[in-house]
Amino acid sequence: MSGSTDDRKVQSFGDAAQEILGENAHAPVIVSTEDNARILHKTDLWLLPVMLGIYFLQQLDKSTLSYASVFGLAKDTDLVGYQFSALGSIVYAAQLIWQPVSSFMLVRLPVGRWLAFNILAWGITLSCMTAAHTFSTLITARFFLGIFEATVAPTFVTITAMWWRRREQTQRTSLWYSMNGLTTVIGSIMSFGLGHIHSSTVKPYQIIFLFTGLLTVVFSVVVYLVLPDSPTTARFLTHEEKILVVERLRANNTGTETKTWKWPQVRECLLDIKTWAWFSMIFLIAIPSGGISTFGPLIINSFGYNQLNTILLQMPFGAVQVLATLLGGFAATHWKLKAPVLVALSLPPIAGAAALLTIPRGATHKGALLGAYYIVSFYPAISPLIYTWSSQNTAGHTKKTLTTGILFVGQSAGNIVGPFLYTTQQAPLYRSGLTSSLVCFAVLTSVFVATAVYLMLLNRAHSARRTALGRTGVLVDASLERTEDAASAQQANGAQFGANAFDDLTDKANEDFICAFFLSSSSARLNST
Repeated sequence: MSGSTDDRKVQSFGDAAQEILGENAHAPVIVSTEDNARILHKTDLWLLPVMLGIYFLQQLDKSTLSYASVFGLAKDTDLVGYQFSALGSIVYAAQLIWQPVSSFMLVRLPVGRWLAFNILAWGITLSCMTAAHTFSTLITARFFLGIFEATVAPTFVTITAMWWRRREQTQRTSLWYSMNGLTTVIGSIMSFGLGHIHSSTVKPYQIIFLFTGLLTVVFSVVVYLVLPDSPTTARFLTHEEKILVVERLRANNTGTETKTWKWPQVRECLLDIKTWAWFSMIFLIAIPSGGISTFGPLIINSFGYNQLNTILLQMPFGAVQVLATLLGGFAATHWKLKAPVLVALSLPPIAGAAALLTIPRGATHKGALLGAYYIVSFYPAISPLIYTWSSQNTAGHTKKTLTTGILFVGQSAGNIVGPFLYTTQQAPLYRSGLTSSLVCFAVLTSVFVATAVYLMLLNRAHSARRTALGRTGVLVDASLERTEDAASAQQANGAQFGANAFDDLTDKANEDFICAFFLSSSSARLNST
């Protein structure tokens, strides 16, 4: 756990916040409740609409394959065997290959500009899928779609950690991740409408590809013009407001950003048990996610519904997903819980998958089958909480970026595996796919509990280090307090707390760092006694 003086010398240069704070970088300033609320509102107003739009389009564009499957894509392009599954998996294979490059680019390049370029590129790629008529052309287009989409979620985790306090991050992540569910609702309506367009030259699924692709191209311009690269370069903030934004983040003890790639942080990341705990979680949830997202419409179709009704019946699945994601984020923030909320969110998918395995197929059981399928849709609420749990417990810009990249390697790997556990030959039961999902949901709960216990032990070790340095072992995690309580919580910790917040230290090197596990804001008190 200990971070030596040499470690600090290696790691403590280059955080962007130091450019704004100057010589006051090591002198914490208490941000008033009024300024805190004002800056938070302004940040939400400028960043959230753009982020929500990006994530909505990413999921919409990725979901076009499942909509196309209902309108005869497989038949028209002569797909056989596992070829449709391969089209679902290739996006995540491309993301898996590209994640190391994406992580490096996130450190080296301006975040907003890099993101805008990738959005433009994937919009063009999706538009070009209109001309794909064979398996080889479809899988090539899907591969490049995965390459360009690979940067979105890691960039969002970086942006969220860069702009919001740890308490605020969970709800913001839940908001942009809930776009997955909103995409299912709006995408179903859109596909239903586009599917009624009759043309002698263009198939309904080609119209879907072209429409969503061009919409993405247009939105990339908005991203380029509006989304800033960091708080220190945001044009919508005055110099004084930039200082307030940075000071708000001091209690996070995770810094903002640096353009220096630090190899000691890479080594620490790869040897950190936490890194592989997050990897295991996201891999386990991605396996059922990859299978269900690709085969969801086909599963509903197997209940005995026609093409257009199948599309419309996806809408409640998306609505439940949005509700579960937002409620999960609210619960984790309001009660300052992580592991218990994650365990609770794992229970409905376990029940739903078990029901789908036992309820007989047939017209008399349509309602029960749909109900079980909708209960499974609680599982997407788990992923954003894993993202924020990881981000909140990782410091050092290179380490944080690489950890996020490793998470998305796990997500990509799980999403690659998932569709291959379902095949069209398994219809109508899809037994092996649903069984694998059930096992993943069950194992996931034990990983949540084990990780929470490990984080508790890390907090005790940090508390002992502070005591050995002659400082108080009792700290309040001000970054997880409500806006109106943040200032008093920071004052209670003393003037020295957060002095190293912008030295780009890792969570292990900074003895002030507080891990969030069960009851996050009181964890330091509990672990120091």
